[in-house]
Amino acid sequence: MSGATKLPDEGIMALSDRPLRSVLYIPASKGRALEKARDLPADAIIFDLEDAMAPDEKAAARALLAEDLAHGGYGRRLRIVRINALSTAWGAEDAAAIARMDCDAVLLPKVESPRDIDDLRALTGSLPIWAMMESPRGVLNALAIADAAGMEGFVLGTNDLAKDLGCDTGGGRAQLMSALQTCLLAARAAGIACVDGVFNAFRDEDGLRAECAQGRDLGMDGKTLIHPLQIAIANEVFAPSSDAVDLARRQIAAFDEALAKGEAVAVVDGKIVENLHVATARATLARAAAIAAMESA
Repeated sequence: MSGATKLPDEGIMALSDRPLRSVLYIPASKGRALEKARDLPADAIIFDLEDAMAPDEKAAARALLAEDLAHGGYGRRLRIVRINALSTAWGAEDAAAIARMDCDAVLLPKVESPRDIDDLRALTGSLPIWAMMESPRGVLNALAIADAAGMEGFVLGTNDLAKDLGCDTGGGRAQLMSALQTCLLAARAAGIACVDGVFNAFRDEDGLRAECAQGRDLGMDGKTLIHPLQIAIANEVFAPSSDAVDLARRQIAAFDEALAKGEAVAVVDGKIVENLHVATARATLARAAAIAAMESA
């Protein structure tokens, strides 16, 4: 899959060769923004044909985006296009157009059941599908959606979800925690990626860092962003620290040494290291290597 891969027999998610620390929304109608995005250090870009477009802009934006993607130049960044919901006047035309665009995946908004994914797949064929998880019904059907054919990732739409729930998104997001974890559990069970929702106050660096850290600690693969100023913090927070990489290497070395002695357990820094810890350590090193490859491309 494009975003995350399941390690054999371990059930632990690791980033693939294209990390998802920073996933930036770009309006598909803004030619200058599209051009600038080629040089931004985001891991992935969501080219938006939905919320960022006025109704009378949508057809022109679709044509502009097709032309822009055909020119290439986005390097190893994952290129995801968010279309309009199939229930709208633009959704079916978006889907037909996206099937011919040079992109990596299509992002479907307002997903509430696996049938939504099946309907899209009938229009886009083998193009990988991501789902916006942004309604109570969608969250409650998260596992069935994650298991649908063609699915590769979830993007959490926390603003829409909060609106439907009638809750605030501040205060550590306790009000949204059950929904966040339900979607993450479903994604991990199905072996697909899961990217956290946006942080609206894009000039609040401390707030963004705290929410990125929360998403990372929950197990999210990265964070969706609304402004290029947010990229550096997301990239930093969702990357393994030098201490984490060092510990992972020492855990693997100690465990390998224990196995050579016929033992199944090692000790590092006074803590037990078993095979499950080694699987996590290998995932950490794989993530660090993927990020290094991304940044050197």
